[in-house]
Amino acid sequence: MEYTYAFIIFTEAIKLFALMTPAAVLSAFLSASKDYDDARKKAIARKMSIAVFIIGVLLFFLGDRIFSMFGFTLDAFRIGSGILLFLSAVSLMDETSQKSSFSPDEDISVVPLAIPLCMGPASIAMVMVLGASATDTAGMVIGALALLLASIGIYVILHFSEAMKNLLGKTGMSVLSKLTGLLLSAIAAQVVFTGVRSFLK
Repeated sequence: MEYTYAFIIFTEAIKLFALMTPAAVLSAFLSASKDYDDARKKAIARKMSIAVFIIGVLLFFLGDRIFSMFGFTLDAFRIGSGILLFLSAVSLMDETSQKSSFSPDEDISVVPLAIPLCMGPASIAMVMVLGASATDTAGMVIGALALLLASIGIYVILHFSEAMKNLLGKTGMSVLSKLTGLLLSAIAAQVVFTGVRSFLK
Protein backbone atom coordinates (compact mmCIF):
# COMPACT_ATOMS: atom_id res chain seq x y z
CA MET A 1 0.00 0.00 0.00
CA GLU A 2 2.80 2.43 0.90
CA TYR A 3 4.55 1.54 -2.35
CA THR A 4 1.35 2.30 -4.28
CA TYR A 5 0.96 5.71 -2.64
CA ALA A 6 4.63 6.52 -3.26
CA PHE A 7 4.27 5.56 -6.93
CA ILE A 8 1.14 7.70 -7.33
CA ILE A 9 2.84 10.68 -5.67
CA PHE A 10 5.87 10.26 -7.93
CA THR A 11 3.82 9.99 -11.15
CA GLU A 12 1.67 13.00 -10.21
CA ALA A 13 4.81 14.98 -9.37
CA ILE A 14 6.30 14.16 -12.79
CA LYS A 15 3.12 15.36 -14.51
CA LEU A 16 3.06 18.59 -12.52
CA PHE A 17 6.78 19.10 -13.12
CA ALA A 18 6.21 18.80 -16.88
CA LEU A 19 3.27 21.21 -16.67
CA MET A 20 5.57 23.77 -15.07
CA THR A 21 7.59 23.77 -18.34
CA PRO A 22 11.04 23.45 -16.71
CA ALA A 23 12.86 23.91 -20.02
CA ALA A 24 11.19 27.26 -20.67
CA VAL A 25 11.69 28.36 -17.04
CA LEU A 26 15.36 27.37 -17.14
CA SER A 27 15.90 29.22 -20.41
CA ALA A 28 14.23 32.39 -19.06
CA PHE A 29 16.15 32.14 -15.78
CA LEU A 30 19.49 31.85 -17.55
CA SER A 31 18.67 34.79 -19.78
CA ALA A 32 17.46 37.02 -16.96
CA SER A 33 20.17 36.17 -14.42
CA LYS A 34 23.24 36.22 -16.63
CA ASP A 35 24.57 39.34 -14.84
CA TYR A 36 23.66 38.16 -11.30
CA ASP A 37 26.14 36.74 -8.81
CA ASP A 38 25.79 33.19 -7.53
CA ALA A 39 24.14 34.16 -4.23
CA ARG A 40 21.43 36.18 -5.98
CA LYS A 41 20.72 33.37 -8.42
CA LYS A 42 20.25 30.89 -5.58
CA ALA A 43 18.02 33.32 -3.68
CA ILE A 44 15.81 33.80 -6.76
CA ALA A 45 15.60 30.03 -7.31
CA ARG A 46 14.58 29.49 -3.67
CA LYS A 47 12.01 32.28 -3.61
CA MET A 48 10.54 31.22 -6.93
CA SER A 49 10.09 27.56 -5.94
CA ILE A 50 8.43 28.58 -2.64
CA ALA A 51 6.07 30.89 -4.53
CA VAL A 52 5.17 28.11 -6.97
CA PHE A 53 4.39 25.71 -4.13
CA ILE A 54 2.25 28.22 -2.22
CA ILE A 55 0.30 29.21 -5.33
CA GLY A 56 -0.16 25.58 -6.32
CA VAL A 57 -1.40 24.49 -2.88
CA LEU A 58 -3.89 27.37 -2.66
CA LEU A 59 -5.32 26.54 -6.08
CA PHE A 60 -5.32 22.81 -5.30
CA PHE A 61 -7.39 23.18 -2.14
CA LEU A 62 -9.64 26.03 -3.33
CA GLY A 63 -10.26 24.74 -6.84
CA ASP A 64 -13.63 23.11 -6.07
CA ARG A 65 -14.89 26.31 -4.42
CA ILE A 66 -13.86 28.30 -7.47
CA PHE A 67 -15.81 25.83 -9.63
CA SER A 68 -18.88 26.30 -7.46
CA MET A 69 -18.50 30.10 -7.44
CA PHE A 70 -18.47 30.40 -11.23
CA GLY A 71 -20.72 27.43 -12.01
CA PHE A 72 -18.06 25.45 -13.90
CA THR A 73 -18.22 21.68 -14.19
CA LEU A 74 -15.08 19.64 -13.71
CA ASP A 75 -15.38 18.10 -17.18
CA ALA A 76 -15.71 21.51 -18.87
CA PHE A 77 -12.63 22.69 -17.02
CA ARG A 78 -10.74 19.55 -18.05
CA ILE A 79 -11.47 20.24 -21.70
CA GLY A 80 -10.52 23.91 -21.37
CA SER A 81 -7.29 23.16 -19.50
CA GLY A 82 -6.41 20.49 -22.07
CA ILE A 83 -6.72 23.05 -24.86
CA LEU A 84 -4.47 25.44 -22.92
CA LEU A 85 -1.97 22.62 -22.51
CA PHE A 86 -1.90 22.10 -26.26
CA LEU A 87 -1.16 25.80 -26.74
CA SER A 88 1.63 25.61 -24.14
CA ALA A 89 3.09 22.59 -25.94
CA VAL A 90 3.04 24.47 -29.25
CA SER A 91 4.77 27.48 -27.68
CA LEU A 92 7.53 25.22 -26.34
CA MET A 93 8.11 23.87 -29.84
CA ASP A 94 8.56 27.45 -31.08
CA GLU A 95 11.86 28.68 -29.63
CA THR A 96 11.24 32.30 -30.66
CA SER A 97 8.23 32.52 -28.32
CA GLN A 98 10.46 31.84 -25.30
CA LYS A 99 12.83 34.77 -25.73
CA SER A 100 12.29 37.53 -23.15
CA SER A 101 14.17 40.50 -21.77
CA PHE A 102 14.21 41.60 -18.15
CA SER A 103 15.55 44.58 -16.26
CA PRO A 104 18.67 43.76 -14.21
CA ASP A 105 17.14 45.41 -11.13
CA GLU A 106 13.74 43.74 -11.08
CA ASP A 107 12.81 40.78 -8.89
CA ILE A 108 12.02 38.01 -11.37
CA SER A 109 11.36 35.25 -8.83
CA VAL A 110 7.57 35.66 -8.59
CA VAL A 111 6.91 37.50 -11.86
CA PRO A 112 7.60 36.27 -14.50
CA LEU A 113 9.26 33.03 -13.33
CA ALA A 114 6.65 31.73 -10.86
CA ILE A 115 3.78 33.42 -12.73
CA PRO A 116 3.15 33.01 -15.64
CA LEU A 117 6.09 30.87 -16.81
CA CYS A 118 5.91 28.14 -14.17
CA MET A 119 2.31 28.54 -13.03
CA GLY A 120 0.72 29.65 -16.27
CA PRO A 121 -2.92 29.22 -17.34
CA ALA A 122 -2.46 25.57 -18.28
CA SER A 123 -0.68 24.48 -15.09
CA ILE A 124 -3.07 26.52 -12.92
CA ALA A 125 -6.03 24.88 -14.61
CA MET A 126 -4.56 21.41 -14.17
CA VAL A 127 -3.81 21.98 -10.48
CA MET A 128 -7.40 23.09 -9.96
CA VAL A 129 -8.67 20.01 -11.78
CA LEU A 130 -6.51 17.74 -9.62
CA GLY A 131 -7.74 19.45 -6.48
CA ALA A 132 -11.38 19.14 -7.50
CA SER A 133 -10.80 15.46 -8.33
CA ALA A 134 -9.36 14.70 -4.88
CA THR A 135 -12.39 13.40 -2.99
CA ASP A 136 -10.69 12.13 0.19
CA THR A 137 -7.86 12.96 2.56
CA ALA A 138 -5.45 10.57 0.84
CA GLY A 139 -6.02 12.29 -2.51
CA MET A 140 -5.41 15.70 -0.98
CA VAL A 141 -2.21 14.58 0.73
CA ILE A 142 -1.00 12.96 -2.50
CA GLY A 143 -1.68 16.16 -4.45
CA ALA A 144 0.06 18.38 -1.90
CA LEU A 145 3.14 16.13 -1.77
CA ALA A 146 3.24 15.94 -5.57
CA LEU A 147 3.20 19.74 -5.72
CA LEU A 148 6.01 19.86 -3.16
CA LEU A 149 8.17 17.43 -5.14
CA ALA A 150 7.52 19.28 -8.41
CA SER A 151 8.45 22.60 -6.78
CA ILE A 152 11.64 21.05 -5.38
CA GLY A 153 12.43 19.76 -8.87
CA ILE A 154 12.13 23.26 -10.28
CA TYR A 155 14.38 24.58 -7.51
CA VAL A 156 17.04 21.95 -8.20
CA ILE A 157 17.07 22.79 -11.91
CA LEU A 158 17.48 26.51 -11.26
CA HIS A 159 20.00 25.97 -8.46
CA PHE A 160 22.24 24.05 -10.86
CA SER A 161 21.28 26.13 -13.91
CA GLU A 162 24.84 26.96 -14.96
CA ALA A 163 25.93 23.35 -14.70
CA MET A 164 22.93 22.25 -16.76
CA LYS A 165 23.63 24.94 -19.33
CA ASN A 166 27.22 23.74 -19.71
CA LEU A 167 26.15 20.11 -19.76
CA LEU A 168 23.32 20.42 -22.30
CA GLY A 169 24.59 23.26 -24.44
CA LYS A 170 22.35 25.22 -26.80
CA THR A 171 21.34 22.14 -28.76
CA GLY A 172 20.55 20.16 -25.64
CA MET A 173 18.39 22.98 -24.26
CA SER A 174 16.47 23.09 -27.53
CA VAL A 175 15.93 19.32 -27.50
CA LEU A 176 14.81 19.41 -23.85
CA SER A 177 12.29 22.14 -24.63
CA LYS A 178 10.82 20.15 -27.51
CA LEU A 179 10.63 16.94 -25.46
CA THR A 180 8.76 18.85 -22.77
CA GLY A 181 6.38 20.14 -25.45
CA LEU A 182 5.72 16.60 -26.68
CA LEU A 183 5.06 15.39 -23.16
CA LEU A 184 2.66 18.26 -22.53
CA SER A 185 0.77 17.50 -25.73
CA ALA A 186 0.31 13.87 -24.65
CA ILE A 187 -0.98 14.95 -21.22
CA ALA A 188 -3.29 17.46 -22.91
CA ALA A 189 -4.75 14.79 -25.18
CA GLN A 190 -5.47 12.53 -22.20
CA VAL A 191 -7.08 15.38 -20.22
CA VAL A 192 -9.34 16.40 -23.11
CA PHE A 193 -10.29 12.78 -23.79
CA THR A 194 -11.22 12.25 -20.13
CA GLY A 195 -13.31 15.42 -20.07
CA VAL A 196 -15.17 14.64 -23.31
CA ARG A 197 -15.82 11.01 -22.28
CA SER A 198 -17.21 12.05 -18.89
CA PHE A 199 -19.29 14.82 -20.46
CA LEU A 200 -20.86 12.46 -23.01
CA LYS A 201 -21.82 10.04 -20.27
